[in-house]
This record gives sequence, structure tokens and C-alpha cells, in this order.
Amino acid sequence: MSELLQLERRGHTAVITFNNPPANTWTPESLRYLQQLVEQLDGEGDNYALVLASDSEKFFSAGADLKRFDHDDKAQAFEFASCFGSAFEALAGYSGVSIAAITGFAMGGGLEVALCCDIRLAEQQAQMALPEAGVGLLPCGLGSQQLPWLVGEAWAKRMILLGERLEADKAEQIGLVQEVVATGAALPRALALAEQVAGQSPTSVRYCKQLIMAARRQPLAGALPLERELFVKLWDSGDQREGVRAFLEKRSPQWNNN
Repeated sequence: MSELLQLERRGHTAVITFNNPPANTWTPESLRYLQQLVEQLDGEGDNYALVLASDSEKFFSAGADLKRFDHDDKAQAFEFASCFGSAFEALAGYSGVSIAAITGFAMGGGLEVALCCDIRLAEQQAQMALPEAGVGLLPCGLGSQQLPWLVGEAWAKRMILLGERLEADKAEQIGLVQEVVATGAALPRALALAEQVAGQSPTSVRYCKQLIMAARRQPLAGALPLERELFVKLWDSGDQREGVRAFLEKRSPQWNNN
């Protein structure tokens, strides 16, 4: 599995590169390994950002390996769906900042893994779709829930119910990706954004992400008490003191993630 999902650390940033040619498809085994890597990184105090990338300009990921669905065994189907759910929930719950550097086709589970990231960049040749209904399936990697939240119900219905495929420029227009870059530039741009994360207090980022995600689950006023609670809780961390003192002393902060 370590050859199919290659982990590299660059300072406070981890890069997981998909390397399962020709199309970087998912299997239960590779999904379990992705979950293991994300949970491992989430437990490392010096990891602040995670970039998902591909070795291929043609494919970010084509999603599930459909050869693994050519059977009548519901138990196998349940296992595959569970692996998608567990791996992508772990990614969505990652406490640092996750960035998808989309190259080429991001189809089905290949788009769903990007939807679980905080930020999505796409190279100009990229195309994105959730085409599962066209082969008698449905998105089971959080896509049916993540996509409407990110782009609205109407575009989610076009992509899921009609199988509509979007090119990078259109994906940026509807908010599916935040930036379109030239071919070959997605990873460098993602790493540059990850460097910005290193300038932020990791404790503050963790709390802020928790609050932002809470907005999905409740009315606007629902998380306001938690917002104030977490603000005060920052005083338990050395990063709060370091951040304020560094500003007052006109120097760069040295974060310890505590």
C-alpha cells in the first residue's frame, strides 16, 4: 500500500501522492491505508497541513475500481462502502488544513476524496464528476452530502442525478474548487498554501475548523456559545501566549501546537 499512497513530509506539511496507475482507483485496501495515514498524521503534533496529490497529469483519481463491484455479494458491497465512509470521514475530520491538488480526471470517489478536503485546487485540464448513477451505483464516500453543501442543491443534482461532468473553469465558477492553475502547478501551489498554514497557530486553526464545520449542523446561533468557549480555552495553550507576545515584540511566532 505504501507504493500506491506515498507519504512524504515537508516540514509541517505532509503530502500523500496517489500512485496507482493508470487511473489511481480505490480499493478497500487502499482506503483503509488512507485512513491509517490520516489518523497517524492527525496524532503528530508537528503536522499542520496535508496535501493530496497525484503522480499523473491525466488522473487525480478515477474513483472505485469497478472490477471490485462485478459480483452479487452484498457483504462485499457493504465492506467497500464502509471503507469509503471510514476513510473519507477521517479525512474530513483531520484537524489540520487539508488541500487537494487536482490533476486530470477526478471521478466518483476520486472527487469525493477532494470534497473532504478544506481547499481544492485544480489544474486547467482537470475534469470532475460523480457519475455513479450511470453505472447503477451512487456516491458512497460522503459525496451525496458534501457536494450539495459546497455547491448548492441545484448543481449537486446536475452532477449526481444527470452525471454532468465539469471542467476546471466551471468548477471554479460554482465554488467546487477555489483556484485553477496551469498544468503541473497544482502541487507547488498547494504547498505554497500549506506554508501559509504554518504561519498560523495550529491550536487556533484546530478550534476554528471545528467551529466552521459546526456551522453545517446547526442554525447560525447554535455554535455561538461554543465559539466563546473555545476562545477562552485558547488561554490554556502556549500558542496563545506565544502569538500575542510575538506580535507585541514584532517577531515571527514559534508555534509548539500546545
